[in-house]
Amino acid sequence: MKRMLIVMVALLAMVAFASGVMAQAPATPAPAPAAEKPKMDKPKEAKPMKFKGTVVAYEAGKMITLKGAKDKEMAFDVTGDTKMKGEVKEGAKVTVMYKKDGDKMMATSISVNPPPKKKAPPKEEKK
Repeated sequence: MKRMLIVMVALLAMVAFASGVMAQAPATPAPAPAAEKPKMDKPKEAKPMKFKGTVVAYEAGKMITLKGAKDKEMAFDVTGDTKMKGEVKEGAKVTVMYKKDGDKMMATSISVNPPPKKKAPPKEEKK
């Protein structure tokens, strides 16, 4: 009987010390799935686009409105950085290179197209 009592006390002591050690150990959580790094969205470089048409309205340093193929009208903002090639006036045929900036279309260059050359009347050959 004494032997049984000693074994029970020993088991109780082991359980008591083991539970104290277990309580101190931090629980190791299961490894979480690799957290995705937030992607740093770089502003996409606006791709330059081209539009050809006839000048409907032009305000120097502010805006230009063109009428293109199939009567499509487009308006562009003109800034101090816009490169101008030729004299822009209403009725002139122009080519506008532009980039979209949000909902605005910013003209990067405006080139006046030369008027089409008229063909010279055929010369009469002398016989």
